[in-house]
Amino acid sequence: MAEDSEIINSEALSIVAAEGCIVYPTSTQPALGCLPTSTALDGLYAIKNRPAHMPVSIGVADLEQASNLVELTDDIPDLLASFPEGSLTLVLPAKKTLDRRLGADKIAIRVVAHPVAKALLRATGPLTATSANISGTEPESNCPDAVETLQNAGHKVGLVKGNTPGGSPSTLIAWYSVCDASDNASIEVLRQGIVATEEVMLWWKSRI
Repeated sequence: MAEDSEIINSEALSIVAAEGCIVYPTSTQPALGCLPTSTALDGLYAIKNRPAHMPVSIGVADLEQASNLVELTDDIPDLLASFPEGSLTLVLPAKKTLDRRLGADKIAIRVVAHPVAKALLRATGPLTATSANISGTEPESNCPDAVETLQNAGHKVGLVKGNTPGGSPSTLIAWYSVCDASDNASIEVLRQGIVATEEVMLWWKSRI
């Protein structure tokens, strides 16, 4: 795809490699991406003015990328296949403890659906997938506006072009492998987004 080639040759790759932040499209809202390193996260949290105790999610191109960061269970592919691609973010056990701003031992992973995001993450590896806004403000519905808003606030961020539908964010689920142990494994919807809590729980009940 020409669009993929544009991403791979974009200055966005240089910004990411230098541990800077970029705005990139997802199938919902624009995301603010950086490498999952301490230095890069320092910059991202400064841009968002986000409290350090509030972790951000990580975007991956596919479950193979995710498997390098978190422990997957056999039923996760079926879950993701049951809902629109990119509509769910799962909190899963980390393979090794990461920065606490990524959740330390419990990492939120989103397999992105947007073709531009997939191409970008294949080129860079996993990036943060938090919304591209200052904490407490409404996210912009497209990437250029998100960049402009952040730059007007005095922050330097790069841009990866691509259309975003806007609307609700992904639905955030704590998978049973990170939930408190009990006789019956359970999941918890931490944030309702594009997929309703009821739909997730109906899927879960059909599997137990």
